[in-house]
Amino acid sequence: MTYPPEPWHLRGDLHLSVWLVRKADWVLPPGTSAVRVGPWHLVGTAWVDYQEGSVLTYREVMSTLLVRAGWRVLPTVTHIWVDSPESRDGGRALWGIPKGLARFTVDGERWDAVQVDGVAVGSARVRVGRGLPWRVPVRFSVAQELRGALKVSPVRSRARVHVSRVEWGAAAEGPLGFLAGRRPVVSLSLRGFEMSFGG
Repeated sequence: MTYPPEPWHLRGDLHLSVWLVRKADWVLPPGTSAVRVGPWHLVGTAWVDYQEGSVLTYREVMSTLLVRAGWRVLPTVTHIWVDSPESRDGGRALWGIPKGLARFTVDGERWDAVQVDGVAVGSARVRVGRGLPWRVPVRFSVAQELRGALKVSPVRSRARVHVSRVEWGAAAEGPLGFLAGRRPVVSLSLRGFEMSFGG
């Protein structure tokens, strides 16, 4: 095994944006349907820096879609890249998360991610604003397809939540082209989060 067993205990910083997107060709886990607000789907994106004290240290960018599985409403990861082969392999094997590999550059507020084949994933400028003085607990689950069946994995975390401004750049012809030319509805930063994923 080249990756840690679940649950993964992680800590770091996460910059989340929420979008309203029109797109018809989502690949969904079995037994789920996309949540809609009129003609729009609810998409979440995140740039993440998993830091020292985590079971693995790496960077990540992802896009998720809000889906319904029975009475539950939960995100599914549709696009994701990391700079750790161990994270890629573990994410795929344990939870069915379709992680690919990318190279990340972080320079102050600027984030960039490029797939290992040279195709640009996206870029962002992150400006973290004022936050709550206490740590906020957050619990949810993630829905994926694993070996042909629905896999629901719990996530438990706590973090200091800040309002942020995240300016995204995504090429229309790239893998996140559905975000090209759009602005997120809202962005938040989770600073110093502590997270348990899976289990």
